[in-house]
Amino acid sequence: MLRDAVNTLRQPWLRLLDRTVKVEDSWRRIPCDVPLHHFGAGAQHDFPWYFDGESRVEVTTLEEIKTWLLGCTYVRDVELFREVDFWQHPCTFEHLRKGDCEDFALWAWRKLVRLGHDAELVAGRSEEAACSHGCHTWVMLRGDDGLHLFDPVVREPAAMILPLDVVRDGYVPEVGVDARLRRYAYGGYYQQRRTRLFNAAAL
Repeated sequence: MLRDAVNTLRQPWLRLLDRTVKVEDSWRRIPCDVPLHHFGAGAQHDFPWYFDGESRVEVTTLEEIKTWLLGCTYVRDVELFREVDFWQHPCTFEHLRKGDCEDFALWAWRKLVRLGHDAELVAGRSEEAACSHGCHTWVMLRGDDGLHLFDPVVREPAAMILPLDVVRDGYVPEVGVDARLRRYAYGGYYQQRRTRLFNAAAL
């Protein structure tokens, strides 16, 4: 009976993952209609909403984006908003200049997309990040020189943007949304979901 209940939880997009993604490759990315809530409990608005409104911060380069972020303060949602997870609009973040990883990443992602970069907002896990329970959000940059991971909450300028091959073992991606607002699922989500389903079915 429990096995049947578990099977009903396997959504169509998850079944697609079962057929196409190798468990061993957490960075394998496939286009997928990932439900919004899988990005986090604080993801209460669809992604076009985060591009509404006029920014009051003028930046034209990656270095200027990094410099502005270094002037912001990392504060957990529980302390700032008395909520476990709350995603600020980038304009609100500009006003407060404080927030957690999602707020830093959403602001950076919006700026990068507006500047014409092939940038993707990614939610996943990182035990090295200063986020609760290992959950973390960052930005991926795709260019002629390959993939780079941009972690906006890192406080060392030289370490904020690094080649994926250098940092891939410290991050596990689960879901993402690119500059054209197309959503993706990563092998990392598949790995975590499969473990949970296996453990539930074994009860």
